Amino acid sequence: MNRFLSSWHSPSLNKEMPIAAYGHYGFALLLVPTASADYLEYERFGLIDTIASWVESGKVKVFSVDSINKESWMNKGADPRYKAIRHQQWNNYIFEEVVPFIRTNTSQDTPIITCGASFGALHSMNLFLKRPDLLNGVMAMSGVYELTEYTDGYFDEDVYFNSPMHYMPNLTDHGILEQIRRSRHIHLLSGSGPYEDPSSAGRFARILFDKGIHYELDIWGNEWPHDWNTWKAMLPHYLETRF
Repeated sequence: MNRFLSSWHSPSLNKEMPIAAYGHYGFALLLVPTASADYLEYERFGLIDTIASWVESGKVKVFSVDSINKESWMNKGADPRYKAIRHQQWNNYIFEEVVPFIRTNTSQDTPIITCGASFGALHSMNLFLKRPDLLNGVMAMSGVYELTEYTDGYFDEDVYFNSPMHYMPNLTDHGILEQIRRSRHIHLLSGSGPYEDPSSAGRFARILFDKGIHYELDIWGNEWPHDWNTWKAMLPHYLETRF
């Protein structure tokens, strides 16, 4: 499998930010890490290996980015306002730096699908919903779509506008809604085993339904916990059957 690592000093975050890319052709899959993890997490836990055949065949080219959750919502000692600002800076990094990087390494017309598990699912969904003009869809695995689950009670405008469960019911901008509605790939996936919260995916799916947005809600059984074996089964299944 073609694999290359790159990094640059991010103007948005004022720090060096690495990125891993796998493959040579295909639609772009933008992987967002879980919780406090980094850009090589999906490789370390074997998820990249589970999708190797699709990468090598040119069906998908994967771009795995670093999170800054340890500097924002996972940083228990930081001021909550700083956490919110840092989160917004990370969004800008994705939109203003990572998306152009993907375009340079694919083409201007290559679809970009965001994807993540756990906290990465929330980020992936949020990124797509905020910029459907740049991103073409999302696969969110085992997500909770309320950012307040991670903010220890803190709530401000930036938390609201990065919490899909909060802002989507109130989204009325017809242009943005139509861009979201055009996507054929809004996939909400969850297991029902230990530490999963399939009801969160169900509640968010209802919000999308009320907005006339097409989505797929897929709840797997009790044998699928909030863990890597679940995500290593989900992602290959969806690459095989939906793309």
